[in-house]
Amino acid sequence: MSLTLSKRPESTLIVETRTDKIFLFGVKVMLWIALILVAVPLVYIVANSFSSASAVSAGRVLLWPVEPSLQAYKVAFGDPQIMQGYLNSFIYAAGGTLISVTLTIAIAYPLSRRTFFGRNVIMSLLIFTMLFSGGLIPTYLVVQDLGMLNTRWAMVIPSAIGVWQVIIARTFFRSTIPDELYEAATIDGASDLRFLWSIVLPLSKPVIAVIALMYAIFQWNSYFDALVYLKDPSLYPLQIVLRNVLILNTVTGGSTTQNLAQQLEQQQLANVLKYALIVISSLPVLIIYPFVARHFTKGVMVGAVKG
Repeated sequence: MSLTLSKRPESTLIVETRTDKIFLFGVKVMLWIALILVAVPLVYIVANSFSSASAVSAGRVLLWPVEPSLQAYKVAFGDPQIMQGYLNSFIYAAGGTLISVTLTIAIAYPLSRRTFFGRNVIMSLLIFTMLFSGGLIPTYLVVQDLGMLNTRWAMVIPSAIGVWQVIIARTFFRSTIPDELYEAATIDGASDLRFLWSIVLPLSKPVIAVIALMYAIFQWNSYFDALVYLKDPSLYPLQIVLRNVLILNTVTGGSTTQNLAQQLEQQQLANVLKYALIVISSLPVLIIYPFVARHFTKGVMVGAVKG
């Protein structure tokens, strides 16, 4: 009788030590605390935006709507100035992102090629602008001399290029697009523009999604440039309208000859309108982010670590 000895497979499980368990428990606790710190204010704002004006003014709303009402959203979407600001923000975000991504790629790709003469000098000059700037007054004078004051161009051109985004894109191109691929395309007769359009851009979707999201969020949340360069209310982005409601505590369309009851009603409406505008202004970013989230981590890690 022959005995067949079977060899037991070695376990591939990683045994966690007591220190590892304590560390992981601490990490989970910190993540839950961070989640609560972020989620509670958001839930509070949403609950207030769907509550009645009297309940919000009385401070009776915590994490659930009290006397549910859509009055604030009806006022927000029915106000021409708010809707005009919303449209302007979309124009600035979409147009500014398109211009910024195009210029960033146009700068980052040549700087990523080792055969580009003077790339280190140009990169040093770009980094220098991250540390030092001309200041607000010289920038304002430049915008004024270029004829962009009180125009839509003032919202997208002065802040069109971010040096940090250029660094991320440049590093991504250097680590992802090999020189051998460029040499093969050159042998086949492809020009630099054809190589960039047909090969580089299709392979660079992760980093394009990352820098596009960065620029879009920056443009959507930008209000200081509008505060400095714009005077026409029809050009104001949503953030300026939101600032007027939150800080100046004003509601568009009000009258200065109101009785006390009307002033009290308008004050209560302004209180709940603040929360509704915060929800409305944050909604586009929350909708766009899930579509680029799968590219975000890959693009940031490859563009920031490698190279």
